[in-house]
Amino acid sequence: MSKETDLQRVLDLGLVAIIRAPNGDRLLEVAEALYAGGIDVIEVTFTVPGVIDIIKQLRDKIGDRILLGAGTVLDVETARAAILAGAEFIVTPTVNTEVIKLCQRYGKVVMSGAFTPTEILTAWEAGADIVKVFPADVGGPSYLKAVHGPLPQVRLLPTGGVNLDTLNSFVKAGACAVGLGGALVEKDALENGDMQRIENAARDFVKAMQKARVSNQD
Repeated sequence: MSKETDLQRVLDLGLVAIIRAPNGDRLLEVAEALYAGGIDVIEVTFTVPGVIDIIKQLRDKIGDRILLGAGTVLDVETARAAILAGAEFIVTPTVNTEVIKLCQRYGKVVMSGAFTPTEILTAWEAGADIVKVFPADVGGPSYLKAVHGPLPQVRLLPTGGVNLDTLNSFVKAGACAVGLGGALVEKDALENGDMQRIENAARDFVKAMQKARVSNQD
């Protein structure tokens, strides 16, 4: 797929599932549960031990069905390793213009983490496809709305503090999509291997996003 097609896939769904786990034992099952629930944009973070092998496994097993990304990428070496392992998009927690340049070189979608207006604009001007506003729970939807006002051209993806109760407010504030971590892949469900719970949560978020977009149409 082309970078443009991958970016549109993210924007159409409006949801990025973020998988963090103490190990990779159940991540294939988690990804399959998310897919079954309607979420096919999935980010695995570099905080997971052995994440490169996990990315390769996911790419081999279900890479034809999902858009697979790598998160918590801090430097160009990590970004390149993730891309070579099969990651189709890269997510950073902070602004790193060298990572943005690398992703442009490889034709991969990059979501750059930022928080302040200066950081957000810096990431966008450097070529980030989406700017991940993190941690979004600090300022909430009101902060996102305040930033979106003078920077309407920037695609903003709040991460942190997004759940079923706040999703509509973030969309109304200008989010092009949202990042979902523990509210989607709950710690207890992961530890207990309750994939049905994860699938149900995914389905609930898909419906919530569809409803939010309809209710906030201009």
